[in-house]
Amino acid sequence: MTCIMQVLAGDPVAIPAPNIDAVTALRPALLGYCYRMVGSTADADDAVQETLVRAWRALDTFEGRAPLEAWLYRIATNVCLNLLRGRSRRALPIDVATPSSATAELGVPRPQGAWVEPIPDCLITGGEADPAELAATRESVRLAFVAALQLLPPRQRAVLILRDVLRWRVEEVAALLDTTVASVKSALQRARATLATHPPAPPTPADDQLLGRYLDAFGRYDIDALVRLLREDATLSMPPYDLWLRGRDEIRTWLVGRGRECRDSALTAIAVNGTLGFIQHRRTGPGTFEPFAVTVLEAIDATVSAIHAFLDPVLVRHIESARART
Repeated sequence: MTCIMQVLAGDPVAIPAPNIDAVTALRPALLGYCYRMVGSTADADDAVQETLVRAWRALDTFEGRAPLEAWLYRIATNVCLNLLRGRSRRALPIDVATPSSATAELGVPRPQGAWVEPIPDCLITGGEADPAELAATRESVRLAFVAALQLLPPRQRAVLILRDVLRWRVEEVAALLDTTVASVKSALQRARATLATHPPAPPTPADDQLLGRYLDAFGRYDIDALVRLLREDATLSMPPYDLWLRGRDEIRTWLVGRGRECRDSALTAIAVNGTLGFIQHRRTGPGTFEPFAVTVLEAIDATVSAIHAFLDPVLVRHIESARART
């Protein structure tokens, strides 16, 4: 059991040779795959842990006739499919509710598991050095794309991710899922058709300069400076609540009203979901702060087009803990 726990913690010494380097190198990609499947960092982390436990227990049956990567992805896929069985899809507030007034009540938070959650880039990029591969990885974990994936039935989701995101051959996908090439092609066609009717939103990742200006204005809680960084039709969502806002005026009203509790917060910039954002700790007293939110920014033409503020202290702690392990 000690060795298993070392594996789960990412300790390569616990993995028997000759698979030490191979399993270590695959861990970020497996986490990225599971995250796209389940839409949650915590659930994806649990899925990877379960994958490694199952792989450990079955290691003596692995004879190398199939690549180690395919073997681990087969296990991870089965783990994710079991995890998703009977669950409702995760979404973003913009996908399931109409925009609210800035003077409306936040309302009752939805239960855990209702929303797509963010994931730090450092957990899934690993040692990727090729700029094109890094760009493709980051594009495929954008919040809008991950939310769109959740529209698909789990097996279709797996087929689309393996084929269109990870670029596996149809024959490889069929072997992994224990099905036929014809079935894979049919599932892929249906999955693509579904996503075509729900195309992900067009915003692009925020850049360092825009994030720097945003953090500076937020740190000073300079409302005028903050609002100048927003597009006219910018949106602000605040999972786990349904409420979301559209337009600079509505966001300004929120910031000078209920949002005033965010003044004097401690902010830490992070690369998240292929874009930039920050972790927020809210001041509770002189020199004391508490975890409060993880915010993901989207941009168009060097202005902020979407602010996804996940108001979840548990999520903050989980992401901080995960980042500390990388």
